[in-house]
Amino acid sequence: MKFLPVIIASTLLVACTPNQRAKAFGGSMNVDIPQGNKFVAATLKTQGGSSSLWYTYRPVRADETPETWTMREQSDFGILEGTVTFTEHK
Repeated sequence: MKFLPVIIASTLLVACTPNQRAKAFGGSMNVDIPQGNKFVAATLKTQGGSSSLWYTYRPVRADETPETWTMREQSDFGILEGTVTFTEHK
């Protein structure tokens, strides 16, 4: 019976999407921006217990190079903070 909470918690973590883990449990996730596009902005929307990550990108210009962007949550108490990394590709 000691292991029941651990089994339940493990099952919940596996059942969550990367978005939910990053938002609720302070995890991290990576988003690959489609090749030939430039990352613009992102937001994480939570509604009714589910999380949706919305991000905007546009066509890359000839003078631009690929970059990596990080969106990091800063929580009130400094715990369970999530990170989302956006990676552009040439």
